This record gives sequence, structure tokens and C-alpha cells, in this order.
Amino acid sequence: MAATGQAPTATEYIVHHLTHLSTAKQKAIVDFSIVNYDTVFFSVLVLGITLWILRSAARRATPGVPGKFQAFVEMLVELVEEQSKSIVHGDRTFIAPLALTVFVWVLLMNAIDLIPVDLLPWIAGLFGIHYLRPLPTADLNGTLGMSFGVFLLMIYYGIKVKGFGGFLHELVTAPFGTSKNPLAAIPLGVANLGINIIEYLAKMVSLGMRLFGNMYAGELLFFLIALLGGFAAMNATGVFMAIGHVVAGTAWLLFHILIILLQAFIFMMLTLVYIGQAHEGH
Repeated sequence: MAATGQAPTATEYIVHHLTHLSTAKQKAIVDFSIVNYDTVFFSVLVLGITLWILRSAARRATPGVPGKFQAFVEMLVELVEEQSKSIVHGDRTFIAPLALTVFVWVLLMNAIDLIPVDLLPWIAGLFGIHYLRPLPTADLNGTLGMSFGVFLLMIYYGIKVKGFGGFLHELVTAPFGTSKNPLAAIPLGVANLGINIIEYLAKMVSLGMRLFGNMYAGELLFFLIALLGGFAAMNATGVFMAIGHVVAGTAWLLFHILIILLQAFIFMMLTLVYIGQAHEGH
């Protein structure tokens, strides 16, 4: 009874698991002075694993009949290559490997959500770390950070392909064009510039928000399913809670694997689409 009385409520349990290991408690919606250590740590860790996997696959590649690992990587490379070829019309020397890295990186980060929700925080607690949120893609800071990187690449390729002058010219002349009449050209230029700025920002924000929203919702469902297992030990109808925990957990796990793959693929495809659009002129 004493242990039951000290157990956190459902709200306290979820709030605890949604709290980041950060430099300070966030008090405002936007606060650039706060760093979420867990998001940075797991993002960099998974990126290192991603680069190691891809590097190992490249070094172990052999002619002839490939092994299972090499065959899988070759299929993945071919898939990304075909997608990049159909979307980006230009030099893809950097873009295709970038898309492959983004896909594997986001996929592995998303896969952290398949680890039991209490395992990593429990391990962290053994080292005196009371808060840990290991899923980087369920942190808006992490997903917007990645989408900001895509935003910078859009600007970079827009300038590289069209030249700095051509890039600026397109900002003030597309999509409505311009006019030889100065009185009409100025408002058209302002309208074009405003629309293009909004378009660039909308691409960046929507790219990050889409991944964050899906992974955040999946994370919350895993917390709720985990609560069923906790209630099973504290309730007379615990056997039904336990059965519900196993059934719901298994069903959502299988479905969430599809979400993890789909969200990684969508993030990669939109990265290619946005970079491809930067290669094209109006």
C-alpha cells in the first residue's frame, strides 16, 4: 500500500517522460538559450551509427553474388538513386548520398521509439539522471533543426544553379512576373518577395512539424499503453489490464513500424523535392 501511494499518477508519469534533460526549464514557447542534452546526444549518436553502417557497407562491398547485408544496402542505394534521378535534374554527386544518409538517420532515430519507454530512463536513473527523453524526432527542436538544414540547402542550390543575381531576381519576379512600368513593378516585386519568403519558411516549418507530429503522437500512445501495464499491478481487474497492455502494445508496435519507415521516407522525399525545386527556374 505504501508503494502504491507513492506511485506517480498517470499525468505525472507522462509529464515525467516528456521532460527533457536540458540546461534549464523552458518557460517560453521560443527560448534559444535552452539546450536539450538528450536530443543532441541521441541525434549525434545515431548519426555516428548511420555513418558507420554506410561506411561499413561501402568497404565490405564485393563483386559477384552479394551477401544479405550488401544486397539490402544495394537495394536501398538503388531506391534512393532512382528517386533522386527522377526529382533532381542536375549534379547529384552530393544530393543522392545526402538523401540516403537522411533516410537512414531519420529511420534509426525513429526506431528508438520501439525501445520500451521505461528502459532508457531507468538506465539513466542508475547514473543519477532523473529526466531523459531519448526520441530526438519527438522533439520539435530536433526536427526543425533538420528542416533548417534542408532550408539552407535550398538557398545554397538556388544560388549555385542560378547565380546570386539570378536567385535574387527570381525572388522578386516570380510567380507574378514584373512590369516595365515602375509604379507597377515595385508592388509586384514586393508581393513576389513576400510570397517567396513565406513559401521557403512554410517548407521548412511543415517539414519539421510533420515528422515531429507523427512521432510525438506515437510516443504518447506508447506511454498510455505502458500505463495499462502499471495499472495491472494496482487494480483488482489487473488481468484485463495486463491482457490489454500486451494486445495494444503488440498491435501498436507493428503499426508503428510502418509509421517509422513512412516518416523517414517522406522526410527524404521532401528533402529531394525541395532541393529539386531549387534547381528549377520559374
